[in-house]
This record gives sequence, structure tokens and C-alpha cells, in this order.
Amino acid sequence: MLSRVADSLYWMSRNIERAENNARVLGVQLIQMLEASSEDSLAKYDWEAVIEICGSLYEFNQLYDHFSINNVIDYLAFSEDNGSSILSCIKFARENARVTRDIIPTDLFEVWNDLYLESSNIYIPAGSLREVHHFIKRVKIASLTSQGVIESSMSRGVPYRFIKIAKWLERAEKTTRILNVLSEKSSQDAERADGTNYYYWRSALQLLNGYDEYLKKYPPRMYEKDVLTFLVTDYAFPRSIQYCMDHVREAIIALEGGRVSHYSWRMYAALDRLMDDFDEMKLKSLDVHQISSYLDEFQDRCNDISEVFSQTYYLIEPSHVP
Repeated sequence: MLSRVADSLYWMSRNIERAENNARVLGVQLIQMLEASSEDSLAKYDWEAVIEICGSLYEFNQLYDHFSINNVIDYLAFSEDNGSSILSCIKFARENARVTRDIIPTDLFEVWNDLYLESSNIYIPAGSLREVHHFIKRVKIASLTSQGVIESSMSRGVPYRFIKIAKWLERAEKTTRILNVLSEKSSQDAERADGTNYYYWRSALQLLNGYDEYLKKYPPRMYEKDVLTFLVTDYAFPRSIQYCMDHVREAIIALEGGRVSHYSWRMYAALDRLMDDFDEMKLKSLDVHQISSYLDEFQDRCNDISEVFSQTYYLIEPSHVP
């Protein structure tokens, strides 16, 4: 398979996953805002965390002259200047699907082509949260539908492996980013950082669609180290970093036929370095101030794996990747 085809498959898959993840994060935050009983629900503090998770606070401040919920929604969902906005991800996913139409199932292209055409003409008046929720729901359904098409229609060959590796890398990086941003916010708040207030860690679980599954395993506790252990090292939860990287490694082994070659050894080495940190006892031994540093390093290692993978297979690192 040509490297340009592999590149298109890889970034199609990453943008499909990113569109769903960012739609889910924005949707959870909007629901929390609507359910809050005070004006604290509009707190800039909380929305800044969401902007950092799905984009860049610096970029947001460069694009908008003031902070408002409407500006935040525009930046995260519709801005063409934000390469990680939901609409930008739809555009990139559709374009890469178009380039690889002879490789992927026709249904997969049609899902993203239909969503792209529908979204290109979308008009949502300021303050129309119901329409925003409808758009977010459409994106999540499109992503879940495309995952079903991939699993039910594609042969388990090289194209399938590239798509799966991209999906799990993107998901692992998003989980790491959410934990990193919320850990920093927690550390900045002295009252919440001591473990007496679980607000940020509950938010992490909700943003990663893991709140219910966590409570099944740790009823009824909400301690930061339990949340970290669940979202980092749990081998069964499909958004934990352990689960994602296990699947990355499995797909790479299948792609390489179980061999370690002169061009792939750096990729295996980067994975091994990351896997060494999946230690539940190590996580639980960290104090509050060490957790942020641990997550910083963890995020850097996840990013390194993406970079090494791209270099190994001559993929292009586009400028819109945060």
C-alpha cells in the first residue's frame, strides 16, 4: 500500500475519533451547564479546561475579543480557524475518506460525506443550545455508525490495521489530555486538591463516558487515585490508556506479522517505555503534586508514539494536529 494511501486512512480514522471525542466533551459540558443551579455554571474557569482539552486557550484568545459561551461553542464546534473543531474534523475525515474510496467500504464514505454536506450548510443562531445538542448527537451517531461499518465490512488487512492504530492512538491521547488538564486545574485549587472535593475527577469520568463503569468497580468511592487507576491502567475499560495502547500494540504486531525489523524497532521501544508506566502501585504511591508531573510525562510519551509511528510509515504530520 502506498504511504499516501496509508496516510489518508490514518488521518481519516484519527479525525473520526477526534470528532466524536470533542463532541462528547462539549455535550457533557453543556449538560452540566444546563443542570447547574447557579450562575457558576457559566464560570470561565470550567470552560477554559474544555477549551484546553479540545483545542488551545491561546488560540481561542487570539481569535475572539471576549469570552462568552457562544464564542466557546463556535470555537469548539464550528470554527474553521480551529483545526480540531468538530466541523474541521468532519471536513478532514470526509476528504481523506474521498481519497481512499477504492480502499474503504462505500458506506463509510457515505456516512461522512452526508454529514459533511449537512454540516456545511448548518446555521445555528447564537444561544440555540437545542440545535447545538442536535449537531453533537449527529456527530456521535456518525462516528459510531462508521465504527460499525469498519468492523462489519472490512477485511483484516493492512488498511484495517492503519485505521485501528489511528483510532486507539487518538483515543489514548485524548484520555491523557483530559487527565492532564483536569489534574492541573485540581492542583491549582487547594481545597479540591486535597481529595475532599471530587469535582474534577468526576468530570474526567463523565468526559470519558466512564462514570457508570467506574461506580460499578469502586462503589461508592470517588478518590482521585482510584479514578486515575481506572482511566490509566484498567485493562477492560475501552477508554483507559492501558486498553487503548494494548490494542495499538496488537494492531502493530499484526501489521508487522509479529516481527521487529530495522525500521520498526523504535516504535516497539517507544511502546515498551510507555507500557512500563502502567503500574497501579506506582500510581497510588504518588502524592498530589507528583500526579501532574507524571501525567505530563505520560502525555509526552503518548505523543512520541504517534510521531514515531508516522515516521516509521512515512506519514505526514499535519499542522492542524494539536
